[in-house]
Amino acid sequence: MDLKNVDVSKLDVTSLSEKFIDWAMTNGFKLVIGLIVISIGFKVIKKIVKHFIAFLEKRQVDVTLIKFLKSFTIGALKVILVVLVFGYWGMELSGVATIIASAGVAIGLALQGSLSNFAGGFIILILRPFKVGDYIEAAGYNGAVEQIGVFYTHLATPDNKVILIPNGILSNGSLTNYSAKDTRRVDLTFGVGYEADILHVRRVLKEIVKNHKLIINYPEPFVGICEHGSSSVNFAVRVWCKTEDYWTIYFDLLEEVKVRFDEEEIRIPYPQMDLHLKELKKTNIDK
Repeated sequence: MDLKNVDVSKLDVTSLSEKFIDWAMTNGFKLVIGLIVISIGFKVIKKIVKHFIAFLEKRQVDVTLIKFLKSFTIGALKVILVVLVFGYWGMELSGVATIIASAGVAIGLALQGSLSNFAGGFIILILRPFKVGDYIEAAGYNGAVEQIGVFYTHLATPDNKVILIPNGILSNGSLTNYSAKDTRRVDLTFGVGYEADILHVRRVLKEIVKNHKLIINYPEPFVGICEHGSSSVNFAVRVWCKTEDYWTIYFDLLEEVKVRFDEEEIRIPYPQMDLHLKELKKTNIDK
């Protein structure tokens, strides 16, 4: 049987399968050759794309775009190769195209989310709300962007987990990009007892800030009272730094303030509750 005489666009799945089995029985050699071509072709496609990506990297093309093009190009070339092999087997390519188009409509209705993610990937590449290497927070997760794929963006969390977030959610929802700016502000609050000398406390905090080498002087660091709490007088410490130094300064200040407060005998209060007991008069209810 010659597949050229079969209009695959007019057959259902069962009929098409039966026709293909009959054809395979009489054209086993062409079937084997086609499968070999697909197997080898997939490997060749990977090598071609690898060299293409290396070329883009030498031209210093953006890493985000490179990773997206890699996944998209591999998928597109594989589809083209499979269609060409169908042509070699004798199928009318117009019929194959009709089936693909018809299946595309059905699949599109079933996979609206995936198509939304695919479109979201292009939107991310065009609008550039973030790039590979940025630290973002979105959809309840946060981490460093490892890859922006065709359908999903890969985040690496601080504890080395990988989170896959659909591109559709990222392109349509709100997100926070902590790496968008070169500098960030570290905001900390420290409480001291009401009996403390607030001028002395301010001097100590300013000394700690001044002596930290990673804190930048512009904008100028701020140290001042921000609240009269129920158990403490709270001081706000707001300093600026390079984005990559944020967590180093955050943890350093927490440690250094505790050490200095202990040295200066500045008490850090904790919530307390006063319990007042009243003696109730005894009454004789047995009358």
